[in-house]
Amino acid sequence: MIRFDAIFLVDDDPINNLINRRLLGKTGISNRILEFLGGEDAFEKISELGPDETLLILLDINMPVMNGWEFLNKYIELFPNRKDKIVILSSSIDFQDRQRANEYSIVSGFLEKPLTLDKINGQMEHYR
Repeated sequence: MIRFDAIFLVDDDPINNLINRRLLGKTGISNRILEFLGGEDAFEKISELGPDETLLILLDINMPVMNGWEFLNKYIELFPNRKDKIVILSSSIDFQDRQRANEYSIVSGFLEKPLTLDKINGQMEHYR
């Protein structure tokens, strides 16, 4: 099974982050699960990491201040050489959001909330 040096939950809803952290903790794919209520805090932490540390970033689209699309654009600008996996985790069922996510080569998945073990395991299959 693939393992990540850390998992970043980027979602403005602290309850979602808490639930998702507990769920991800059961999978064993990382011992470090960090929560961020906004993109800027996540960028600050990413910039402190070594280039060889691999992250799984679960990113909400609909957030105030910096939405998920803005996060992706800034991530590409700031970290063009990182090898992280970014998965959109959204309550959006809009097909256009899925299409837009596919336009980003750094996005490796699109999962609908709520997160479940089955959805996590299905996504991890892509990384084997």
